[in-house]
Amino acid sequence: MLELSVLGAALGAGMVYVLVPGPATLATLSLSAGRGRGAALRFLAAHLVGDLCWTCLALAALLGLSRLGPGLFDLLGLACGAYLIWLGLRALRPRSPQDQAPAAVVSNPWRAGLAFGLSNPKAYPFALAMLTAVLGPHAAGLGPAEAAQLLAACGLGFCLADLIVVFWTGLAPIRQLYRRHARLIGRAMGLVFIAFGLKAGHDAIQSLRGRAG
Repeated sequence: MLELSVLGAALGAGMVYVLVPGPATLATLSLSAGRGRGAALRFLAAHLVGDLCWTCLALAALLGLSRLGPGLFDLLGLACGAYLIWLGLRALRPRSPQDQAPAAVVSNPWRAGLAFGLSNPKAYPFALAMLTAVLGPHAAGLGPAEAAQLLAACGLGFCLADLIVVFWTGLAPIRQLYRRHARLIGRAMGLVFIAFGLKAGHDAIQSLRGRAG
């Protein structure tokens, strides 16, 4: 049984993992303010699948059961970058007046949330570093039972943070601001998605070139 302090740290780390702003936060804001908290909750519920998958892989690595090579993350970086660039271009060049709203960029919350969660190339390294820091001297004695406890604590942290994000993005002032500046927010969101996508793709290409050289 892990100490409560370690489990508390894992819960807090899980919350930080979700609350750090990124493209998924913008997508959640778009859905919550534009289509309601229900759509945002569906997006984050699907995104949670990706978060838990990467956390499981990080725990497997700590247990010595898995050693994922860097090539996988390079390919994920390219896929994630292409997906974000596609979303950004869609926001900047809407096909119809209805698509001008930022919420229209994420047309299917379930599908988009799963894609965001599983295609994040930084998720596994971040989860691995986070869990290593949380465990500290306990990492050497990590077993399946302790790994399950850590997964439960991190998962609870993910869920609590998701609820916080859904709550604040659905507040009346946020929704009013969103509706007042929907077109501007949509363009800004598109630019941010493209910037994140280019950065992910650039990092992946540089890594591939470095290993090839």
